[in-house]
Amino acid sequence: MKKIFFAFMALLLAVAVSAQTKQPQISWEKTSHDFGTFKEEAGLQTAIFEFTNVGEEPLYLTNVKASCGCTATDYTKEPIQKGKKGFVKASYNPQNRPGKFNKSITVTTNCENPTTILTITGEVTPREKGVEDYYPKDFSGLRLRSAHLALNNVFNTEIKTDTIGVVNMTEAPMKVTFQNVPKHIKVWMEPETLAAKKPSDKMGQTGVIHVSYDAKQKNDWGFLQDRISVVVNDSVSSKNKLTVSATIVEDFSHLSATELANAPKIVFSQTEYDFGTIKQGDKVTYEYKFKNEGKSDLIIRKVKATCGCTVPNPEKMVIKPGEESFIKATFNSAGKKGHQSKPITITTNDPTNSSMVVKIVGNIEE
Repeated sequence: MKKIFFAFMALLLAVAVSAQTKQPQISWEKTSHDFGTFKEEAGLQTAIFEFTNVGEEPLYLTNVKASCGCTATDYTKEPIQKGKKGFVKASYNPQNRPGKFNKSITVTTNCENPTTILTITGEVTPREKGVEDYYPKDFSGLRLRSAHLALNNVFNTEIKTDTIGVVNMTEAPMKVTFQNVPKHIKVWMEPETLAAKKPSDKMGQTGVIHVSYDAKQKNDWGFLQDRISVVVNDSVSSKNKLTVSATIVEDFSHLSATELANAPKIVFSQTEYDFGTIKQGDKVTYEYKFKNEGKSDLIIRKVKATCGCTVPNPEKMVIKPGEESFIKATFNSAGKKGHQSKPITITTNDPTNSSMVVKIVGNIEE
């Protein structure tokens, strides 16, 4: 009886082993690669991980995914037959990434154990930074630290100033002036003329663009942008534009505790409307209802959508204490497709919620 039992168990084991060996099996030559230390300017570094299918059935790589966008991958796309080789290629981009790194690549196959983690490591020696790194924007030889001056929050009664550093990279003196300057902005160069770069120098004279922003004169609310032409040696280029942005907000700092307690208060019953799925070209309208739960008049300063496809219309601009009202929003889906999320910013005199956002979201089928 015992001989029969052991013979039966041996048969089961043989069947199990036979079934297992008939499956694809992956054998890696290595699962990690160390690039060592290399310079940032050396550029893209690539490691190739080779493997062999030591099973009986064809082997497939069903997915290869890197842990971050700094690592690009390539791999064998076709089935790998018994005894044949395949590869996974991992490339690391060191640009602007000095220091040590340890990145992983997850490989999924049709094997019994489907997942393998590959790793690449190394250390990037930072390159020596030049003038172009500190002054990345080029306006006809005038290099700027930035072509966008973000003033962020500016009180509606405030004049806010800031600067942008510049340098002359040409071998001629450079006069810098400005055109298309709106009335609420003052902009000037110091010094007005930058000395030329000498042949033995890496750069010419440095200077500063001064910007003064008068929010009271602008007389608007929310996020705003202005574009100013930078004129180099009396030469105007459409590419040489300086963007000045600001978010104008109301200054409530002067309000006393009693005034704050008696202030208006806007409360929405719903701040997001999902219209579901509609056909391209359909229009959707929704009313965002709200109530003034404060003790003084609520004033709607501004209602602004992020694009022309959404048109918001407030029922009224002044809402009494305890009164209800609404903002009607119409979304036109013409030319849109896929998931949409369109915010509308409402600016009011509510000191606790002076800027609120409501959204209209949904999906559009072509």
